[in-house]
Amino acid sequence: YLILLHYELSKNTEKNMNNNLDKVKLSLLKRRRSEDLFKFYGFAGIICAVLFLILILYSVISQGQKAFFTSYIKLDVYFDSKIIDPDNKKKEEDIKFANFRKIITTSLERKFPQVSDKEDIKELASFISSSEEENLMNFVISNKEFIGKNKVMWLLASSNIDVIVKNPEMEELDEANRLVSDKQLSWLNEIKANNELKNGLNKNFFTKADSTEPEQAGIWGSLVGSFLTIIITLILSFPIAVSAGVFLEELAPKNRFTEFLEVNINNLAAVPSIIFGLLGLAIFLNIMHLPRSAPIVGGLVLALMTLPTIIIATRSSLKSVPPSIREAAIGLGATRFQSVVDHVLPLAIPGIMTGTIIGMSRALGESAPLLMIGMVAFIVDVPGSFLDSSTALPVQIYLWKSTAARGFVELTAAGVIVLLGFLVLMNGLAVFIRQKFEKKW
Repeated sequence: YLILLHYELSKNTEKNMNNNLDKVKLSLLKRRRSEDLFKFYGFAGIICAVLFLILILYSVISQGQKAFFTSYIKLDVYFDSKIIDPDNKKKEEDIKFANFRKIITTSLERKFPQVSDKEDIKELASFISSSEEENLMNFVISNKEFIGKNKVMWLLASSNIDVIVKNPEMEELDEANRLVSDKQLSWLNEIKANNELKNGLNKNFFTKADSTEPEQAGIWGSLVGSFLTIIITLILSFPIAVSAGVFLEELAPKNRFTEFLEVNINNLAAVPSIIFGLLGLAIFLNIMHLPRSAPIVGGLVLALMTLPTIIIATRSSLKSVPPSIREAAIGLGATRFQSVVDHVLPLAIPGIMTGTIIGMSRALGESAPLLMIGMVAFIVDVPGSFLDSSTALPVQIYLWKSTAARGFVELTAAGVIVLLGFLVLMNGLAVFIRQKFEKKW
């Protein structure tokens, strides 16, 4: 009986062990499936993000790279003395008031003698950009010996011609949906057949400010405006934010008031940037009456927006310094302030600089607060000081995108490329500083 009882017990025990083992195996299988599913979703999310990033970059770069080059037309320009200098005095004042548009039109008529109708001549004259009038004037002023003579020159094509050249598929569109007429397209094809059309570097894009004509518009004015604005932002935000971060983290007593400050600083870092624009509009423009759309106002607004970011970065960097540094300095007789300024702060500088550069890169890409203080104005001059009217690169991109002219499509994408380039450089600099100078404890 005992033998049978022992056999039954061992059999039940083995059965229970097998059941428990099966349950464990099933549980492990479910866990592995859950982990594999989580990994799959994570990997799929990364792949989708990378694909969307590649799609966006391809769209921007494929359009923007066209704006770095522009079309030039070869033309035998006749500097008619009757138009430029009828009195043969070769005075600079007379040359400046000469009708160089007529010089270009006459040269085009000589190139296409079959064009005689007044409307056709007007369409033909639109092949050359209006900016070439000033360029020809400056050329004659510097080379007065060419008055009354011919010179073969490469002149900047107008925006409509440039768009057709860069997008040949548009030639297949109906005349009503095309930027140029059938006659203009035939003249353009004739110019191409004679090898009198070339692509060259778009110097205006890098050296000029905004313009109503796409072929004359550039980013230099907005770049200078952004630079002046960021300088003001850095000068104001960096010392104030670092001082506030050091005080709150190292020197301030821990009470309800400092806790209240810390909570509000963290909340300010999440406030939409347009709120800071409204604050700048109310205080800096309506109360202090500072000049509208000036870099100094933009810098003040962006400094307010950047302060919480740098304060939080400063505090995080100070927290990363081991307490033993402070204790050793105080143990050797240094005051609390001396231990922070002479020992803790220098060790936290790499992290503070990283946070500052990231804050500046965020400020560089902001447009909403600058729109609120009037930096959306159409500015054709490059700002020369912090008080001059100017625009910024993100706002310039916004202005070009909202313009109806087809030629601004490529300029918008090119502006995005330039802005992304600056942001990548700034963030790359932040990563380099962190890896190069940050200490591992």
